[in-house]
Amino acid sequence: MAPLQTMKRVYAEILKGEEPWISLGNFMHQFFGSRKHLRAELVSDAIRVPKRCSFEQHKWAVFCAASVEYLCKEYAIPCPNWVHGSVYILADPWYYDLCADLPEVQEELRQTTPEEFTRRNIFCGSRTFDNKYEKKGRPRTAA
Repeated sequence: MAPLQTMKRVYAEILKGEEPWISLGNFMHQFFGSRKHLRAELVSDAIRVPKRCSFEQHKWAVFCAASVEYLCKEYAIPCPNWVHGSVYILADPWYYDLCADLPEVQEELRQTTPEEFTRRNIFCGSRTFDNKYEKKGRPRTAA
């Protein structure tokens, strides 16, 4: 069985150069599917942010912290204290969208992004963590 894809592991993989959405996708597969009974364990351990990190590494650290706080709220999991550290706030807004340079896209992201992200200056919209396992209308697979 695959090791737990904790948020701590996600960020460590990002630091090593892994594409962020590969690591986050593996996390979401476990959080929403195969390891949903271990949700609290998947988010409990603090990520390790290097003292000297690039802007790219920092913004993904902030994204990870916001994600944990958001998922804990959505799934009634006790939120670990580590997510509230001051390191998990961006000085400048980060709009995460293919067309994020367009003012109308930025406005839509400001309107639809959950507070756990906006408070940290991340604007990614409301669909980032849609749970495909519980989505209404999802076709069932044959048994």
